[in-house]
This record gives sequence, structure tokens and C-alpha cells, in this order.
Amino acid sequence: MKVIFEHVTKKFPGRGKNKDEVIAVDDFDFEIPDGKLIGLLGPSGCGKSTALNLICGLLSPTNGRILFGEEDVTAIPPERRGVGMVFQNYALYPHLTVEQNIIFPLQNLKGAERLSKKEMHDKAVEVAGLVQIDALMDRRPSELSGGQQQRVAIARALVKLPRVLLLDEPLSNLDARLRLQTREEIRRIQTRTGVTTIFVTHDQEEAMSISDLIVVMKDGRVHQIGRPQEVYDDPADLFVAQFLGTPPINVFDGRIENGSLYIGEEAVLAWETVLPEGENKETAGTAPASDKPIPVTVAIRPEGFVVDPAGPLTCALDAVEVMGRDVSVVCRHPKLTSAPQIRAVIDADEQPDSAREQVRFSLKPHKVLLFDPESGERLRTGW
Repeated sequence: MKVIFEHVTKKFPGRGKNKDEVIAVDDFDFEIPDGKLIGLLGPSGCGKSTALNLICGLLSPTNGRILFGEEDVTAIPPERRGVGMVFQNYALYPHLTVEQNIIFPLQNLKGAERLSKKEMHDKAVEVAGLVQIDALMDRRPSELSGGQQQRVAIARALVKLPRVLLLDEPLSNLDARLRLQTREEIRRIQTRTGVTTIFVTHDQEEAMSISDLIVVMKDGRVHQIGRPQEVYDDPADLFVAQFLGTPPINVFDGRIENGSLYIGEEAVLAWETVLPEGENKETAGTAPASDKPIPVTVAIRPEGFVVDPAGPLTCALDAVEVMGRDVSVVCRHPKLTSAPQIRAVIDADEQPDSAREQVRFSLKPHKVLLFDPESGERLRTGW
């Protein structure tokens, strides 16, 4: 089932001394494809959970419409939308067994939809097998691990065969190893059932690892929608570039002058042109070299550095951290603005001498991104 936002805005009234309205969702206008797993990704307060609550009907939009397929569900109550919801805190009934928790939504069906006890049991067993908890049906939540409880919550959401499955930060209460296992299970379950799934998280690694598409949000606005790798490689603006990636992207003050990109006093790359968003070299042509410096924000992915004794970028070496197959070179540069130190990730076979005071790098051009220093918008480069 595809989910369509048509110019959806949600405003909340001001509270206390602040009387200004809060715009939690600002003009959402996009389509979530049928049968895909979509990650809503962004920092706390960006509007992710509000968007989820609008989809399930717990909130009503101030403006705009929400459609499931061709059906306008904007005014339809939550219980009639055919959605399954999994919360961060599981919300299991402690006095009920696993089976009783799973079949609870089925007990509220009325009329022609009402099921017999055997039918409810059979459905519970089927969905428990899907999430691999069928051996735990007689246990209570207190007898389960965090990951098992989360699977019960997912089974309860799936047992009614929802048109849309909504997951609101479902892994936040799990430890690191269990988070990895559970997110792999969520991907497997979604692939097997084919239900349209919307996964809300602030963890970019989670979203990128299991999502077919990610929606990157900030302050209630959508900054970019795309496949995870495409968004990582080709961010629309500086916020997206900085939000995605571990270690994070390294950001410098730079300038374009005399046909080269400069960081400090070093010319680190030659360039052909800087293109406005949406243009290409064929339509824009090659910009002439200029004596007047053009200030730019330079962002370099950690894997974009190559240790090179003759490289054009010189940094003060702080440490070399061995991480197995990779090495993290920790260093400093006076024009770095994103963090106190640069973290360059290189192959373990290429690590520099940690006793040296400096390290020199050449750069991989496709890992060097330029942005407007004021707006943060992406500048297309011709290298």
C-alpha cells in the first residue's frame, strides 16, 4: 500500500511564555512506494514521530491530505486505517502471555470480521513463527529478553495483516549487539511479508542499513529523499552530508581561486567549474579561472583521504588508531570547522608513521563536496 502526503502541514499552538505556533511537519509532499521499507531519519525534534502519528491517525494535519493508495484517510479514525504500530517501549501487557498479547487486537474485531478462538490461535502461531518466537507462546513479558519483547510487539502489529506497518524508534531500548540482530530481523520480516513499512529513527546507521529509501528531515522539513547510498554519495545540502556517515564528514573553510580549490594556502584540487544545483557540464559550460577568490565550504568524507608523502594537504598528526582492516588517522588543520580533529579512514597497509608530526594527503575528487557557505546548498563540481 503506497502512502501519499499531499502538502501536509502540522502545527501545534504555542505554550506558556512562547505563544508562537510550532510547525512540526512543514509541507510534506511526497509518496512512499508500495511494499518498501522507508526510514524517516533526522535529529530529535525534526518531526519524525509527528509524521508517523499523522499516518496512523493519532494526529490530524493542519493542512493537506494523507492517502493510502487512492483512498483519502485524512479523516478516518486510527482503528479503521489498517495500520500496525510498534512503539519504542514495546507496550506489552505484563499479565498476559506472549500468545495473549499477540491475539489481543483480534479480540476486538466485530461483526463479520470476528474470529473464533481457534482462528485467533492459528493466526498467532503463524505470525509468531514469522518473528521466531513460536517456542515462547506461554511466557510472560517479564520472562523475555528485550529483543524477544520487541518481536512480540512486531507480531502483535502484524497479526491483523496491516496495510501499513509503523515502527517508532523500535530499537532504542536494546543493547548494541541486539540492535544489530533485531534490525536484520525487521528487514527479513518486511521482505517476507511485503507490507509497506515506515521506520522512524535518529540513528543513521540503522536507517541506511535496512531501508529501501530514506527521508532525511530537519525542523519539520524534508531535506532529501533517496536510496541510502545515493543520499550518502550525493547529499543535497551540508546538513544531509554532516548527518550521514560514521565517522562524520570533515568540513573545512575553503575557496576557489586561479582554477584551483584551496584549503588554507594549499591548492588541493584543480577544478573546471562549480555548477548550480540541477545543471551539468554540458549545459553550464566551463567557468573561467578568476583572480577573485570564491569562498566555499569544503566537505571531505573520511574515506576520501589518501596518505601521500607528496600530497597537497598538510595536517598535524595526532594519532594513528588501528581498527583491524582499517586505520583511522587523527589529525588537525587550522581550517577545519566541523570538529576539533580530522578522522581519515585508510587501508591498514597504508598507515603513516605515527612518530611523525605531520601527515600529507591527496584527495579522492568524488569524495570532496562543495557547499555554499551561507545557505549550505550543494555546489556541483566539474572535477
